[in-house]
Amino acid sequence: MFGYVNVNPQALSEAEKQRFRAFYCGLCHVLGQRCGEAGRLTLSNDMTFLSLLLCALYEPPEEALSERCALHPLKPHQAVLHPGAEFAADMNVLLAYYKCQDDVEDEGSLRGRAGRAALEKPRARAEKAWPRQAAAIRESLRALSALEAQKSDDLDALARLAGNMLGACFVWKQDVFAPALQRMGAALGRFIYLMDAYEDYDADVKRGRFNPLHGLHAQPDYEQRMEEIFTMEMAQCVAAFDYLPIEQDAPLICNVLYSGVWGRYARIQKKRKEAKA
Repeated sequence: MFGYVNVNPQALSEAEKQRFRAFYCGLCHVLGQRCGEAGRLTLSNDMTFLSLLLCALYEPPEEALSERCALHPLKPHQAVLHPGAEFAADMNVLLAYYKCQDDVEDEGSLRGRAGRAALEKPRARAEKAWPRQAAAIRESLRALSALEAQKSDDLDALARLAGNMLGACFVWKQDVFAPALQRMGAALGRFIYLMDAYEDYDADVKRGRFNPLHGLHAQPDYEQRMEEIFTMEMAQCVAAFDYLPIEQDAPLICNVLYSGVWGRYARIQKKRKEAKA
């Protein structure tokens, strides 16, 4: 369920591309400091976006670094550090850990076992620091797994549980902005869950795995309804974002919300059209 929140690079200036990259590298830096190399392997654009969003909203002091890393040892690159990046890193770890645990429980995944073991210490630290968010992730994922095991056709309930997880992860501080951040994260979480199911549908059917879109897929207007559902969820996400008084990096954030999140959908459509040709 990772990798759907990204920028549309074609609609960005070079400076904006570098700005997003600096937040990505900053989050990677923080994960390395707090969790070691195993933490860096969990790095996602989804939590990079959260780091960018929280920095734009709260405008904390930023620290700019120029550094090299294992992936880019020759050329220095910029990294942005700020307090919200530490929160985003902890959320990244919690989501990755419980995804590994879910894979182990569902499939006995060896990769999941290795990931879970590597993230055990940083997971424990993050849970101690953010018990409310950790509990929301843990409980929502447990309920979601139970519904999926029952092959539930309640698409709203399934998506809502996925949204609960990301909604909790978006709330850094219990303040006046918390409700809007929760709604924004929840809508984005539902969008990601449904988009993931949409992309994996054919593979899930082929392998005999549960897919929450099974009932809807049988309808003659399936494609139209899926587009409408995706559009509705992102409309709710954007409506919550519009409540927030953000000026810093607003064009970059809007690029993600209005264009970037649709990139994967466009690639899925293109791939399916080519397969039918």
